[in-house]
Amino acid sequence: MTCKTHVNDKGSEGKTNSSVLKKWLLLIEIARFMFTLSKKEKVLFSFVLIAALTRLVPHPPNFAPITAMSLFAGAYFTRKQLAFIVPLLAMLISDLFLGFYTISIFVYISFALITWMGQQQNKVTPKLVLLGSVLFFVISNLGVWLLHYPKTIEGLLTCFTLAIPFFATSLLGDVFYSIVLVFGFSAVSRRWQLS
Repeated sequence: MTCKTHVNDKGSEGKTNSSVLKKWLLLIEIARFMFTLSKKEKVLFSFVLIAALTRLVPHPPNFAPITAMSLFAGAYFTRKQLAFIVPLLAMLISDLFLGFYTISIFVYISFALITWMGQQQNKVTPKLVLLGSVLFFVISNLGVWLLHYPKTIEGLLTCFTLAIPFFATSLLGDVFYSIVLVFGFSAVSRRWQLS
């Protein structure tokens, strides 16, 4: 008796082509969106996008631009809806390449709250970077606990205890990217006379 299996040569290739097509369509929509922005907004968008794309290069665990991008966008975009849309788009683009993960919703929730914090202050300060880092740590690790640990006090403590070593790198990344974004934009803004 022989066992026949049907191999669809187009199956995986079709999925790959579909995935690539979706990525290209998203990039085209973003390009169209860019035409509606002012010169200042385009520069801000570029800074946020470049920061998000640094997630694609090798880096220490949790040394990422997420908190800095959120604070920066919240503080610098004058059209408040763009403060949320632009970093969200930038994160979606990088996540298309990195992949989405089980706690993505918690990351995006913290992202929105940190953007709101930046809007309230209209500037990025060391205190705000620290608060944003702590908020991201708490919300993202609550997500890890809810999805991957026993729903007990012991499970919560274990989750947060195991996460503590990652907080230092996260905070360093937040400080580094905040400095780069704020001072980089300040320099470009003066040079190009952005309002």
